Amino acid sequence: MGQTIIEKIIAHNLGVQSVKPGEIVTVNVDWVMLDDIMIPFIVDKFHEMGFTKVWDPDKAVLIYDHLVPASQQDDTRHYRTGDAFAKECGLTHVHRSDGICHQLMTEAGYVKPGDVVFGTDSHTTTYGCVGAFSTGIGYTEMAAILGTGTLWVKVPETIKVVIEGTLPEGVMSKDIILRLIGDLGADGATYRALEFSGSAIEQMSISSRMAMANMAIEAGAKCAAFTPDEKTAEYCEIELDEFQKGLKGDADARYMKILVYKAEDFVPVMACPSQVDKIRPVEELKGTRIDQVFIGSCTNGRLEDLQAAAKVLEGKKVAPFVKLIVNPASRKIYREALACGVLKTLIEAGAIVTHPGCGLCCGRTGGILCDGQRVVATNNRNFLGRMGTAKTEIYLASPMTAAACAVAGEIAVAVD
Repeated sequence: MGQTIIEKIIAHNLGVQSVKPGEIVTVNVDWVMLDDIMIPFIVDKFHEMGFTKVWDPDKAVLIYDHLVPASQQDDTRHYRTGDAFAKECGLTHVHRSDGICHQLMTEAGYVKPGDVVFGTDSHTTTYGCVGAFSTGIGYTEMAAILGTGTLWVKVPETIKVVIEGTLPEGVMSKDIILRLIGDLGADGATYRALEFSGSAIEQMSISSRMAMANMAIEAGAKCAAFTPDEKTAEYCEIELDEFQKGLKGDADARYMKILVYKAEDFVPVMACPSQVDKIRPVEELKGTRIDQVFIGSCTNGRLEDLQAAAKVLEGKKVAPFVKLIVNPASRKIYREALACGVLKTLIEAGAIVTHPGCGLCCGRTGGILCDGQRVVATNNRNFLGRMGTAKTEIYLASPMTAAACAVAGEIAVAVD
């Protein structure tokens, strides 16, 4: 019997020929990501468990991103705790305000195809974009990994998603993953892997794959998986070895479900308030008044996303009384967007460009909304109270759609 991508990664990690869905196994961890929100709780639990040193300080990455810049007095406690822990245990990888954790874990060269990675944030599924097994965990599990270098997991069943063809103009990978979440439901992939394949996937950039892997958790997925290819190798600055080249689902692998789509059938869509699986075509929502647009986050804050928005905004102005907030996912992306003129285009259109970090996405800084206001956003969640009060309405969309909405002052289609 053949194997899925995730089954191959886990089996390789364990040094065995194969694994089966439902098996409980203890994996050897390649990388862990600790974020600033969770670090005080991780440290407390680490000491409570009796650990005095990290199993491998070179495999732990501490990233300050959710609480940067500080917006509440208690935020600085997280910085102090994190810095003290890094010094105590000799952590060699600490990012203080370099960007969003999920962008940095691949951009900075940590995660590679075939790795097993855990992070204290649910969107750790993002690293599946380069063919890694990655998933979010709580602070107790993270403390255990820091002390032992291992963690038990249940081998997940896999849902295979095949997308063949070429996407229509105006449709981005964000539209694909939103449509998929709508089809599966917010719990339709709970503790399952989403494996993506097909000619449309092969045509995608790593940035586009990242957006999809990032939001796999919104359907409940344990992880996401894309087959590593030459684009992956170039992005990761490596040559793929034989194991990494073989990370593709076998023809006779056992899948829980196979979903097949034609790329040409996709249209721009939105997730409507306040459920991420409440998906409707943008065309049906045209004319809905908005107050704010947010382009960025670990879902859609990469150069490709900012370029797509700039293309729509070039020569135009943001509608009166509408705020457009742009949030690059990292300092590197910020610099690239500045160098190529993208930021100039966005700023001339009326955008407010913020520091690379989580900011508005997690409801901390940079554009919190109040009762009755509507925002079109490119991030990953539109839950009640996520970006302001419980009476703020959040619509999730692609960067192209979001930019079109900013110009129109209402929900609009980018390519009409």
